[in-house]
Amino acid sequence: MTASPATDPAHGKLMDGVYRRQKHIYDATRKFFLFGRDTMIAGLGCSAGMSVLEIGCGTGRNLDLIGRHWPGTQLYGIDISREMLDQARRRLGSNARLARGDAGGFDAQALLGRGTFDRVTISYALSMIPCWEAALAHAAGLLAEGGSLHIVDFGDLDGMARPLRRALQAWLGAFHVSVRGQLLDVAAHVADAGGLSLSLGRGPLGYYSIAVLRKPGDLPQDRRSGMTPSLRAHKRH
Repeated sequence: MTASPATDPAHGKLMDGVYRRQKHIYDATRKFFLFGRDTMIAGLGCSAGMSVLEIGCGTGRNLDLIGRHWPGTQLYGIDISREMLDQARRRLGSNARLARGDAGGFDAQALLGRGTFDRVTISYALSMIPCWEAALAHAAGLLAEGGSLHIVDFGDLDGMARPLRRALQAWLGAFHVSVRGQLLDVAAHVADAGGLSLSLGRGPLGYYSIAVLRKPGDLPQDRRSGMTPSLRAHKRH
């Protein structure tokens, strides 16, 4: 497995420490609080032959579901943690191409054999990436013509009672998770800067947010059949 030249050794070591033991129970426990992941996957609108990259692929849980929900897709994954990538490789085998790299600036061509993707996903990873704004912008830059970037992560939590919200944020902090209150604003800035359209979705109580950034252009004809309508269009002010 090749490491990206942009990999942050300190952050990679931290994540390996976090997941060395957690990786064995990660999927069993995260289903109770990482909501919205399956909603994001259902909205990918893929068809056979499309390339899908997950940044922060973890155990490979999402890539596995994407492959099942959207048969015939070409699956790719990047993660900074060797521990999690080991789990993903055991789960996915030859069904996905995986590599270790830093989300903020990995070389997709060098690590994965291609420079752009029809779909890029980031699921509950930006809240753990120190340079998360750069990671979001980098992900948008990996889109092929007509491609889309799909993000799900913790929302503003503004529908929760303040004590509960604070308790949740403190608990997440113990796992090196920081709620990115400016996530949707940064997504809007990246979309504006890159000439991308932006659609937004919101989970109950503001627990999670979904953002979809779409690049103009047409996908090849043989890869359009799985397209589905976007989420509510983001209104610019």
